[in-house]
Amino acid sequence: MIERIKRMLVKEFLQMLRDPRMRIVVFGAPVIQMTVLAFALTTDVDHIKMGLLDSDRSPVSRQIVERLTSSGHFEIEGHIAGEADADRLLDKGSIRAFMHLPAGLENDLKRGDSASIQLLADGTDSNTASIVLAYASQVIREYSNRLLAENIEKALGPSMVPGRVEIEARAWFNPNLESKYYYVPGLIAVMLLLVSMLLASIAIVKEKEIGTIEQIMVTPISRLEFILGKTIPFMITGFITMTIMFIVAILIFGIRVHGSWLLLYVLTGVYLAGNLGLALLVSVSSSTQQQALLTAFLILMPSILLSGFMFPISNMPEPVQYATFLNPMRWYLEILRGVVMKGVGIESLWPAITAQSVLAFLAILTASLRFKKTLE
Repeated sequence: MIERIKRMLVKEFLQMLRDPRMRIVVFGAPVIQMTVLAFALTTDVDHIKMGLLDSDRSPVSRQIVERLTSSGHFEIEGHIAGEADADRLLDKGSIRAFMHLPAGLENDLKRGDSASIQLLADGTDSNTASIVLAYASQVIREYSNRLLAENIEKALGPSMVPGRVEIEARAWFNPNLESKYYYVPGLIAVMLLLVSMLLASIAIVKEKEIGTIEQIMVTPISRLEFILGKTIPFMITGFITMTIMFIVAILIFGIRVHGSWLLLYVLTGVYLAGNLGLALLVSVSSSTQQQALLTAFLILMPSILLSGFMFPISNMPEPVQYATFLNPMRWYLEILRGVVMKGVGIESLWPAITAQSVLAFLAILTASLRFKKTLE
């Protein structure tokens, strides 16, 4: 049995890697795509171009502008002549936000009255707009609290200033809330899914097209040996690709794996086995390579969108949430974030490990049974 599987492995590796262009597709393309997409996919919002209309031109308005620029989030794109000018710049996309400091702002504050500041944000990207509004509101709120405390101290004296409750908050596992720690591991999961699905989905159907499937059918190789011979080479290439991607993630993006590397590789093997089992099922059910690739693409998009990589699963409709239970990538992302970011082990990840293992077993078993029917 071992000798027959060995011969299958040699055949598959020669068939897969004898073309130099195929080597680039297998090992180079996923790493390049992961690196480029990791730079592009980010929810961090910095250097926001903001238009400013300062109608007050007072020390208070200048202090507000200084606080906005010193926060590191905003860049003031010159002083705007009026609201019509602001509308034009927002329409063109030259600025992402506009703030109007009205005349009489300082006088209203000195009298103890409330003062309003107009803040507009480009809402075409709702996520960015909400972040812009939150950043600006935080800066203004901090300045208002400081100004209030100074006025109370002047009126009552330092000994009469009432105490304040302050929150000291921090984000656990990702103190600086940098999106790269979320997206880079997710991109590794996506690239592993793409490579395993696209390459393995044509593995058996290609034998049918070139006519070598009949030669395999008359050999003494069993169904299990055939499936293992088709699966193991892609698992090995998947491990190599994953290793290269993690090296890039560590050297370029500063990603650290806080958990066990051994556990990460073992569970990645389960993830790859499930993907390859599903890909082989597509392959044995297809008549041509084109049909297999189209079927694989139909599976890829829902797998990525329903994994929690782009959108939180908790925000999806309840029936869709139940459907994600059948998605191996959903469980692998939980494992990746747990091992890479949190540093947790099996005791915390056992639900995801169990679900992923069951899905992998069912995929390989179904592919094996389907291949039996094909032989018959």
